[in-house]
Amino acid sequence: MNVKVLNMENLTIDAAHKALASGETTATALAALHYDRIASEDREINSFLALSRERAMAQAQKIDEMLAKGAPLPSLAGVPVGIKDVLAMKGAPATAGSLILKGYRPPYDATAVAKLEAAGAVLLGKLNCDEFAMGSSNENSAYGPVLNPKALDRVPGGSSGGSAAAVAANFAVATLGTDTGGSIRQPAAFCGVVGVLPTYGRVSRYGLIAFASSLDRVGPLTKTVRDAATILQVIAGKDVMDATSSTKPVADYVGGLAQPVDGLRVGVPTEYFGDGLDPEIRSAIDGVLAGLKLVGCVVKPVSLPHTKYAIPTYYVIATAEASSNLSRFDGVRFGLRAEEANTLSAMFRKTRDAGFGAEVKRRILLGTYALSAGYYDAYYRKAQQVRTLLTRDFLTAFADVDVLVAPVTPTPAFKLGEKTDDPVQMYLEDIYSVAASLAGICGVSVPCGQTKAGLPIGVQIMSKHFDESTMLRVAQAVETQQYAQRESAI
Repeated sequence: MNVKVLNMENLTIDAAHKALASGETTATALAALHYDRIASEDREINSFLALSRERAMAQAQKIDEMLAKGAPLPSLAGVPVGIKDVLAMKGAPATAGSLILKGYRPPYDATAVAKLEAAGAVLLGKLNCDEFAMGSSNENSAYGPVLNPKALDRVPGGSSGGSAAAVAANFAVATLGTDTGGSIRQPAAFCGVVGVLPTYGRVSRYGLIAFASSLDRVGPLTKTVRDAATILQVIAGKDVMDATSSTKPVADYVGGLAQPVDGLRVGVPTEYFGDGLDPEIRSAIDGVLAGLKLVGCVVKPVSLPHTKYAIPTYYVIATAEASSNLSRFDGVRFGLRAEEANTLSAMFRKTRDAGFGAEVKRRILLGTYALSAGYYDAYYRKAQQVRTLLTRDFLTAFADVDVLVAPVTPTPAFKLGEKTDDPVQMYLEDIYSVAASLAGICGVSVPCGQTKAGLPIGVQIMSKHFDESTMLRVAQAVETQQYAQRESAI
């Protein structure tokens, strides 16, 4: 069988393994097939910033040699994967979507990247993103915006827009993204793929170019919930290189998908269904809840009373941490250096002015203000106190329910350029995602339908700290429901 007749749209991790085991294809042919698709279609979408062809083909050749010997294959053997460009990958560019890191090539791999390759994944290259992961549309990248493969006049979401678009366009079977306030879940919803926000500390942040250290998390974007569980199984766990990574044992996420969901208690936070929610998204989520009832879940309303404070709390804490983290980019150690500067202070100013984009500068200024003498107590300390209240809201809710079901975004994917001139409206795109980020709990975005215009709709499922297993079980129930509806429509 010729490799080029493989159905790339339905090429999951399991399907790739079956094709390799049956001799329908080889790992090198599978990698070449994806590179051919990237070459022919990604010029328009702009999801990849750099390709690591030599490293990928060397890994693919190693997998083919294992196949030839009949050796047992690791869980991601031969699977083509893309990496968001805020994660270090030895020898490949790591720009974080910014001019200030143009030309920087880290001498090491991020832990999550190293774990993927150790599990047999073929690393295709680095994916476009909002600069330093700051954005909700992937229009803030210094290397041009990413387009949504489902509607080329629309944004793919951000900041992991390149990661979501690459999966949706079948340029990769899976990708890694990062989520600070919704940056995996929102693009997953906009592009119609699965995106997982692991519990804070579940996946190592070593090798991640930091935006906000108490919020940043690494997670997978995939075509199916099972694929997301498989990737998470590989990258989760304690890492001695990251003091914030948890020592809690990693559950069997893939095996847990076989457990039934009947009897699980599903909470519906009333604060997430008020004014501003697109009626088509609300209708789709009502359908999800009806489907969960049919499979035996108990659906009940819950309240998260401090939700209205989530956006201002997030944008104080995140910008304050960004102000601190981005102070290291000064032209001295790596990346861009302004050549025309005659003094050290001038070099700092000119390098940062030329290297940072408008949104990054805006957030640095906001964060520096919030941390400055006279304003620290009024803004940053107060935001941390409210963060505690938001976390308590979730803990109270999870004492009564197993998961929460809510929208991911208030609207479907919006048009390119529609909100770039109004930062406040752009920030409000995160209204349903930032609370989970602040609380440190886990969440997943699962496709649950589409609008009349054909734009994807995602539903958000959240669970308590380190309970990804329950979250993924419910997500798979939703996914199964969607497949059944599509089949009946056909």
